[in-house]
Amino acid sequence: MLNHAERAVINSIAETMDLYGVTPSIGRLYATLYFKHNPQTLDDMKDELGMSKPSMSTAVRKLQDINIVKKVWEKGSRKDLFMAEKNFFHYFSQFFGDKWEREAKLNLSAINYAEDQLNEILTDEETNEEIKQRAEQDLQQIREYRSYCHWLERLAQSIESGEIFEFLPVEESNSGKDNKN
Repeated sequence: MLNHAERAVINSIAETMDLYGVTPSIGRLYATLYFKHNPQTLDDMKDELGMSKPSMSTAVRKLQDINIVKKVWEKGSRKDLFMAEKNFFHYFSQFFGDKWEREAKLNLSAINYAEDQLNEILTDEETNEEIKQRAEQDLQQIREYRSYCHWLERLAQSIESGEIFEFLPVEESNSGKDNKN
């Protein structure tokens, strides 16, 4: 029964890991590591999941790149050991905070550039009225988009600082019976 319970959660996590940019097979690796209470070697993981060592190495590297698996040191071991991040709130905060901050900064930079270009069009006396009208509409749209990007920056900052948890606190589980649907 223990294996069935773990397998249900492993399969569920594996199927939703595309949200983090990884395939279900890499998600299965993460989810399997999540249930391990001791660091695992590549050999341990490859044997359990039936993957080749090169595939396993690539998968672990991908999980390290998104900071959901960490390499750990253990006295007396010569092999690389790995552990899964078990704090989903920490991982969520780091992963999405970084992504949203990047989105906001990249888009705000493009908005600033476009706004300068559009203002040049509007002040150029040789620009025809149809183009000026379109530039004015574009300016209005990117101002609205800027508002979204600033909101996204604030969201990312609130996640990074932990302030978001004041507005949306983490609830303690009550004996594992949360939200049974």
